[in-house]
Amino acid sequence: LTTTPMTTTGIFLGTATTISTNHWLMAWIGLETNMLAILMVIAKPKTTRATEATTKYFLMQAIASIMILFSSTTNAWQMGTWDITQLYNKYSSTIMAVALATKLGAAPIHFWLPEVMQGSSLMTALLLSTWQKIAPMTLMYMAAKNMQPVILTTIGLMSMLIGGLGGINQTQLRKTMAYSSINNTGWTLLIMPISPNIAMLNMFIYMNTTIPTFLIMMKSSTKTLRDLTGMWTTSPIFPHMMALLMLSTSGLPPLTGFIPKLMILNELLQQKMVTMATIAALMSLLSLVFYLRITYLSMMLTPPTTSSASMKWRHTNYQPALTSCLIPTALTTLLIAPAIPL
Repeated sequence: LTTTPMTTTGIFLGTATTISTNHWLMAWIGLETNMLAILMVIAKPKTTRATEATTKYFLMQAIASIMILFSSTTNAWQMGTWDITQLYNKYSSTIMAVALATKLGAAPIHFWLPEVMQGSSLMTALLLSTWQKIAPMTLMYMAAKNMQPVILTTIGLMSMLIGGLGGINQTQLRKTMAYSSINNTGWTLLIMPISPNIAMLNMFIYMNTTIPTFLIMMKSSTKTLRDLTGMWTTSPIFPHMMALLMLSTSGLPPLTGFIPKLMILNELLQQKMVTMATIAALMSLLSLVFYLRITYLSMMLTPPTTSSASMKWRHTNYQPALTSCLIPTALTTLLIAPAIPL
């Protein structure tokens, strides 16, 4: 992905503005700056799919931005404050919850995310599923105590259901990762009104497992389930790392992804929300289906010993700096979970 310095600055500056301000208008300006910059990144390939993805992303983000501006203006009109943490008007808080859920790609306004990610390059899809969620999730974190819990939990459960069901039938890995992102957003929004700190921990751990996954896909040019079977020709260790990252993302112990799932279910049980905790645990089995499919295809199929494919790992000097740094934390930080202050 090659971007101009202005585009890169816009992406980072927009998010930095949103997460560092306490004023709704400045937060909105930050979101708009970020959106205009990422549009150029999505449209960079100059293909029909990229143009379509750019248009869909622009329309959905523009609608969400209008709702955010309307909600914050109404709250300022009624309550006399632009402070993000003082979203006291119940109508404003409801509209804001739906708007931020749209920004995040949560159900029921999730349909744009798989299409946009499929029409983008792998690097752009990585940005959409990680960096682009930081700003709206931070606003959700700051305003969560004034939002109605029933709305956030309903959106969360719907996202978990749709994220799990939608990913089962996919053969394109970018769409699969999009539904994985929707599913994880559901877990985050489910616990947001009860424990915002655990919600943010869940998001950052998901980012920690998603980034190395996309980096492996980019290095091995893997875009479909069929491509997984040839991943070993790029690097013999890639299939094993991909499988472990998928298992970690699914939330299986003793990998890192188990930490937020355990904390979320524990918090729900402490709040006497046994039914919701049971439903959430069952929903995670849906997403486990496509995570296990990727695991099986990448690691458990024996590669042909007389392959006609050239073994690229013999000829390329690959230095997996960022991937090597992120994979250990994405897999092996369960032991420090008791020390995490929440």
